[in-house]
Amino acid sequence: MAEVVSMADIEATAQRHGIDLSSVDLDSIRLPPGEDFGIKSDDDEDPHQEDPLEFEAGFGNTIVVDNLPVVPPEKFEKLEGVVRKIYSQIGVIREGGLWMPMNPETQKTLGYCFIEYNTPQEAELAREKTNGYKLDKSHIFVVNLLDDFEKYMKVPEEWTPAEINPYTPGENLQQWLTDEKARDQFAIRAATFTEVFWNDSRQLMPDLVYRRQYWTESFVQWSPLGTYLATVHRQGAAVWGGATTFNRLMRFAHPQVKLIDFSPGEKYLVTYSSHEPSNPRDTHRVVLNIFDVRTGKVMRDFKGNADEFAAGGSGGVSGVSWPIFRWGGGKEDKYFARIGKNIISVYETETFTLIDKKSLKVENVMDFTWSPTDPIIALYVPELGGGNQPARVSLVQIPGKEELRQKNLFSVSDCKVYWQSNGEYLAVKVDRYTKTKKSTYTGFELFRIKERDIPIEVLELENKNDKIVAFAWEPKGHRFAVIHGDGPRPDISFYSMRTAHNTGRVSKLTTLKAKQANALYWSPAGHFIVLAGLKGFNGQLEFYNVDELETMATGEHFMATDIEWDPTGRYVATSVTSVHEMENGFHIWSFNGKLLYRIPKDHFYQFLWRPRPPSFLSAEKEEEIAKNLKKYSKKYEAEDQDMSLQLSEQDRKKRKMLQEEWEAWVGKWKQLHEEDRELRVQLREGEASDEEEEYEAKEVEVEEVLEVQEEVVAFDLDED
Repeated sequence: MAEVVSMADIEATAQRHGIDLSSVDLDSIRLPPGEDFGIKSDDDEDPHQEDPLEFEAGFGNTIVVDNLPVVPPEKFEKLEGVVRKIYSQIGVIREGGLWMPMNPETQKTLGYCFIEYNTPQEAELAREKTNGYKLDKSHIFVVNLLDDFEKYMKVPEEWTPAEINPYTPGENLQQWLTDEKARDQFAIRAATFTEVFWNDSRQLMPDLVYRRQYWTESFVQWSPLGTYLATVHRQGAAVWGGATTFNRLMRFAHPQVKLIDFSPGEKYLVTYSSHEPSNPRDTHRVVLNIFDVRTGKVMRDFKGNADEFAAGGSGGVSGVSWPIFRWGGGKEDKYFARIGKNIISVYETETFTLIDKKSLKVENVMDFTWSPTDPIIALYVPELGGGNQPARVSLVQIPGKEELRQKNLFSVSDCKVYWQSNGEYLAVKVDRYTKTKKSTYTGFELFRIKERDIPIEVLELENKNDKIVAFAWEPKGHRFAVIHGDGPRPDISFYSMRTAHNTGRVSKLTTLKAKQANALYWSPAGHFIVLAGLKGFNGQLEFYNVDELETMATGEHFMATDIEWDPTGRYVATSVTSVHEMENGFHIWSFNGKLLYRIPKDHFYQFLWRPRPPSFLSAEKEEEIAKNLKKYSKKYEAEDQDMSLQLSEQDRKKRKMLQEEWEAWVGKWKQLHEEDRELRVQLREGEASDEEEEYEAKEVEVEEVLEVQEEVVAFDLDED
């Protein structure tokens, strides 16, 4: 085959031979058989061969809406108007951004259209909201991103088996629980470093386990059972695990993630991000992903405007309450729910769909909480119609959505619900208006969840006009504490849901008068509580034994911002975070109020005890151990004695070293003093003794001119 000849070469050759190409009839030229001079004829191509499709990148803001009605030209404008109305509610469609192709032969539409938005986020939201949209019985929309077609076209024609990697055993993620010294770990974040320590109370100092700079870009968070440590990055979140190595176990891709939340059983991780809208008048766009922690797979995602996720909760970002999803059913992670306008949407994790494919309708519902142990929801509906429709608290069983108990409440200003950790009791703090409507007073509705028909008891304080500063149940117990009062030093009262004399009625145990406290921190094991005075009280601490109703110790951590018990209830950490510029760091205390050690840390952000999973021991076994504690504690008392002797020996060696350093320092200066002896004798004009009592005192008068001042004096002269 001849080489391809350019047109410039042909023209040059023709001119050289005196041929005028404009007078040549090119159609009359016939090439020799089999010769094409490198130019392939269109007639020689295989008509059945498909051209390879090429896609331009950057169509992420365009969607394809399929299964539209096929209409003639006279109905085209009407159909376009309907489609535009549906999709312009989700985002701003670009000018000329709605294109509905037509069949040139029939002049009818082809049953699909392209819609181009200003941003990829709007296109993604449109796909999420309208895929499966039912226009009528015969036309259910199928919506895809235009970028997805390239992905679909690259799917190979033939199936190839997945490559199976050989099994390599990983680190035991619970190994840290087998520490021979029965120590607990904690994580801190200060400046650019995140560190994990053992709390070594015997050595009276923390023992470093792992240290890493720039480990996270915002915060770290332990999973509820302590298996994982989560970090947050611009590209998403990651979880790490182990006792000492902290290898990365899984990544979760979610750009610009701001918040994360684990399910109680650690099976799932919820990630949240908020994105600026293209139109400043619109609200932020929210993206939520629910990942399987072990596989990293997205089990369900939720997208929408911030307004759709703004109801309920205790605080978050951009007007969205957090956590948006609340988990129910205990450690099984069986259900999760979120509140909406007049609904509570409850999902089950087997299929990640709504239970019974519909939400629980509750008109004007304001808030809800799950029982910590059972699939029971406590929901609150405020008072409506100027008091004609009372407020109410209802208990609803899931998945049957059966109402177990309801209590109507009148003249209600506000309500707050507190579950006891075992799900045995529920306290509802009710703020009510007085008859004049000018002020409020507070009482409690106490539900006994485990008893037949769920009886309710009303508790009012002796002075019902007292302001409630704080409320807290005893973990795993039957007691609760209330801080109440309007003055700068409120009272603290302790109550029990059962006593030896009256098991079915709430009774007051004691009231502590005029305490510098505004927060309550029960030990996770119960029995003990820290009465804390934060903020205006500057870190006042009182360690109180509720069994004996006596104060064990008092202390102070000046400017303390946070208090947290370790998971065993043996130690308490108090800290001053970077909300204050000074005094940053943390203190570790024993349960009875002894300050064990203090660690200063500049730019201190977080202190987090590593949680422990529940004990495998039954309640009966734990009770038996508590009764025979002296027998079990002999081994540990011997270890403590050995450690005490070891510490005493260490202290003795330290004191001896300090004494030797002191004596060496004194000897050095005595030597220098002796070397300067001759100089001192000269300065004393030959006096040899350094003893002060041998000196002879002499009085010497010294005259000194302090000031010279000139003054002009005027004289009167008599003229004779």
